[in-house]
Amino acid sequence: MTPMKTISYLLVLSILVIGACQTPEAGSTKKPKAIFIILDGIPADVVEKVATPYLDTISRIAGYSRAYVGGIKGSYSETPTISAPGYMDLLTSTWANKHNVWDNYNQQPNYHYWNIFRMVEQHDSSLQTAIFSTWQDNRTILVGEGQPRAGNFQIDYAFDGFERDTLQFPHDKEARYIQAIDEHVSTEAARYIHEKGPDLSWVYLEYTDDVGHASGDGEAFYAAVRQADAQVGKIWQAIKYRESLREDWLIVITTDHGRDALTGRGHGGQSTRERTTWMVTNAANLNSHYTSEEPYVVDIAPTLLKHLGIVPPTEIRQEMDGTPFIGPISMSNFAAEIQGDMLHARWTPHAESGQGSLRIAFTNTFAKGGQDDYYTLGKVPVLDGQAKVKLSQKQLETYQRTRFAKIVLQGPYNTSNYWIVNAVIQ
Repeated sequence: MTPMKTISYLLVLSILVIGACQTPEAGSTKKPKAIFIILDGIPADVVEKVATPYLDTISRIAGYSRAYVGGIKGSYSETPTISAPGYMDLLTSTWANKHNVWDNYNQQPNYHYWNIFRMVEQHDSSLQTAIFSTWQDNRTILVGEGQPRAGNFQIDYAFDGFERDTLQFPHDKEARYIQAIDEHVSTEAARYIHEKGPDLSWVYLEYTDDVGHASGDGEAFYAAVRQADAQVGKIWQAIKYRESLREDWLIVITTDHGRDALTGRGHGGQSTRERTTWMVTNAANLNSHYTSEEPYVVDIAPTLLKHLGIVPPTEIRQEMDGTPFIGPISMSNFAAEIQGDMLHARWTPHAESGQGSLRIAFTNTFAKGGQDDYYTLGKVPVLDGQAKVKLSQKQLETYQRTRFAKIVLQGPYNTSNYWIVNAVIQ
């Protein structure tokens, strides 16, 4: 070997050694990915009773929790325990008084309350999104893909609409075609995730709800739950493969509503069984909101966003009703009322220190695409769990005129909001 070739060889060798020391295996951060799966209409007592080995495997990594849908019962945020409102609760981290979806038909979503896909696309349009769904309206109406009013963004990969394909999936009274579509959708979700690993994915499977409506509680329903668990298992195996590529995957699996207590065929009301749902996740850093409280469906979107490292714009974030259940948080269960000239606020503290900023507005022009004017009421210690603030004469007179107020508490780690509604001013 000539001296020049020797030098070149040593230089190349040095570069290779340095490069090897700088590979992801040497300590670079894993790329965060997130997926949520909705298995339609399975109450908590059923998923706890039926053998679901894949859900059990995932929950053993982090935790299973009972959860709730339906908003705050008897209040401005009470939401029907129906599928489309439940999906929108999750997608927007708001209840129906904000997102304006009250039923499965004739939906008129208020797109001023952004959904999680819009938040991700707005943050970084290069992030890859995917929807695998047995109901096309999830993408075209609820998410509002391609609609100017919804942000005019596109989902990078969509696999849906098969309920309209009567040639490949001929319809039958027993809804076996929905069962076949669920299998088709979950198989493709597993394949695509295995090969492409999108940054944010939504998988929606419907058949369990169809069987529930037809048969109610019983073996047919339990068999459908077991099949849904197997479909989750295919997707989970794809995620395990992606994790071997040094990707950091967060999965959250839930349902959109429970079922009536009498037969299990119906839902839509506010009974305990209709409101009681569940969550399964592999999250490594669950906080006390998940482990000590029963989270709501609206908590899922802010949790996924936090995992992805995405902070929504302030005007969007302060309207979201959910609390992240991973990582540090300041508070949960925020509520407020006005008595005389005093604002009384209370919350469950989750941080031992830190100050929260308390603000109030007496309009809801945000719901129509405008901005609300907030008054700053001052700083409050998060650990106190409560605060009393005297309203100014101007603030009190404004409230007496509108009979409406939006209260925001912004802590070091998360933001909460609450409406005071004494008249129909929305």
